[in-house]
Amino acid sequence: MSGTVTVKNITLGEGMPKICVPLVGTTRTELREEAEALIALAPDVVEWRSDFFTEVEDINAVTQVLEDIQRLLPEIPLIFTFRSAREGGEKEISSAYYFRLIQAAVESGLVDMVDVELFQEEAEVRRLIAAAHGQAVFVILSNHDFDGTPSEDEIVSRLRRAQELGGDLPKIAVMPQGPADVLTLLAATNRMQEQYADRPIITMSMAGEGVISRLAGEIFGSALTFGAAHKPSAPGQVAVADLRRVLTLLHRSL
Repeated sequence: MSGTVTVKNITLGEGMPKICVPLVGTTRTELREEAEALIALAPDVVEWRSDFFTEVEDINAVTQVLEDIQRLLPEIPLIFTFRSAREGGEKEISSAYYFRLIQAAVESGLVDMVDVELFQEEAEVRRLIAAAHGQAVFVILSNHDFDGTPSEDEIVSRLRRAQELGGDLPKIAVMPQGPADVLTLLAATNRMQEQYADRPIITMSMAGEGVISRLAGEIFGSALTFGAAHKPSAPGQVAVADLRRVLTLLHRSL
């Protein structure tokens, strides 16, 4: 039922789930080295997890890193993300600075997508989505639940809310407490995809038990999966080469 989103030369929502690799360096030098190393891995998408960056509260320093990434990886779509501590990120910043930071990324002309957390202040979320769309930047409207796995109905509700608010790519990540929770996430993904989604969605169950959800997106309806180059940005991320092999095997079987 869902549509597609095309960013640079990558189309999300058709064929194999696309592979996104996070940059998690703490300094500009580390981030340049990580970006250089990704050239050989050739991920479909790159995400800069700016909450790992020690100078993230300096907009000029953030812009310099964005310029470095674009110079090194000009053909790969770039997601700019600051993950708040309450959703599993490395640090907490004020709500005002959170929106100022993402607004600056949008206005820089150096990013293709931004991640905005669904449960931030709604009026500011709406404003930021409108600003991003005005700059032809796509929005991943996300929720990360590290405490557990909500019910199937609640997962679908959050994804639908992200869609209603104008997120181009509704996303949810949940923490399983057992195999049944992984099945709940997969069932919710399938239901959202078949009944409600008019755009690509991104879902995953985290940690070791949830790895299957990172691999089976083409079957259940998740358009993007996150793989690790060196240091993972979330529990359960699989090495890129292994991830690509399994995704290709599943794709050929369908």
